[in-house]
Amino acid sequence: MLTEELARLIAFDTVSNRPVTALASHLAQRAEDQGFSVELYEKPGDPNKVNVVASIGPEDQDGLILSGHMDVVPTENQPWDTDPFQLTERDGKLYGRGSSDMKGFIACALKACDALDLKKIKSQLVLIWTHDEEVGCQGSRLLADALKKSPRRLPSQCWIGEPTDFQVLRMHPGHVSVRIRATGEAAHSSKPYLGASAIKAMQRVLALCESIEDELKTERRLEEVLDNPWVAFNVGTIQGGEAVNVVPDSCEIVLGYRPLPGDEPRAVFERLQRGMSQLALPDNTHIEAQIQTLSPAMYTPEGIALQQALLDHAHTHELGAASFGTDGGNLADLGIQSLIFGPGSIDVAHKANEYVSRQALEDGVTMLKKVIQKRCF
Repeated sequence: MLTEELARLIAFDTVSNRPVTALASHLAQRAEDQGFSVELYEKPGDPNKVNVVASIGPEDQDGLILSGHMDVVPTENQPWDTDPFQLTERDGKLYGRGSSDMKGFIACALKACDALDLKKIKSQLVLIWTHDEEVGCQGSRLLADALKKSPRRLPSQCWIGEPTDFQVLRMHPGHVSVRIRATGEAAHSSKPYLGASAIKAMQRVLALCESIEDELKTERRLEEVLDNPWVAFNVGTIQGGEAVNVVPDSCEIVLGYRPLPGDEPRAVFERLQRGMSQLALPDNTHIEAQIQTLSPAMYTPEGIALQQALLDHAHTHELGAASFGTDGGNLADLGIQSLIFGPGSIDVAHKANEYVSRQALEDGVTMLKKVIQKRCF
């Protein structure tokens, strides 16, 4: 049964800071049982993290990729009414962490493949299940880097099954996180002139950040499709100093910004670096910045073949844009064009009592079977 399939997936506690290997092994075995050839791409230096790539059908016949992430966000300190890692059904809603984002789609894909005679497939079908999407699309970045060095051919179009309430989305912003560290010299606060305050240096960096944020709000694009048609910018954390009677010798902030589809993802970072190089800092202080994570934006042009195949089943025929990031930005580095379309709502993702409706899952299986048949048989 479909709900039993989802229950098995939910039971794997794949919060991003924990191993994903047990679920990856389960999905690899399911794919092998269906006739797929399976490759596991382990994260260098960390055997607890692995991507699953399963393929069936001739490589020289362009078919379809189905993609989803195996990891989920934490549940600690959230007011769940049920065990988040035990699927619970109430009034046609299936509750559990990842039910909507996005183990529901993976369950649909597994059941759709069960229902098809894959021995008759004529064009390549590939399943890509990634790790660590929720913490910066790290798994798909590593996978894309590995596949660039591989001679294997993948289908040119990908269905990413993030929860969209069955609306087809063809673009989304990216996300870049930047760590900025200011250093100075510690001293007793009774004689602050003997030291150099890193916090004072960071004050000037923060003023620069606010100025850049204001500039970005005026540089609007794609207003007809994006809810936020400028590069969102946010200083998320700040830490500095040791005690009230010590001149602080260090201060650190972490900021994030979201490049628009089509933007060079490092452009804002380079603007920030140029601005910092022109700051008049207090004597004996120093600042440095470094990109921590980079998830590129995704932009898929209108009119690819997969678009109509999905629109035939969509709840609206209007193409949209996602406000959240996906693995599609990294897959684009392989020449793959992706569309985002799946059961469930992003509005309940990452929250307590996350759910997907039983009807949406059943519809998802039907849609997957028809689209796979259209693209691969």
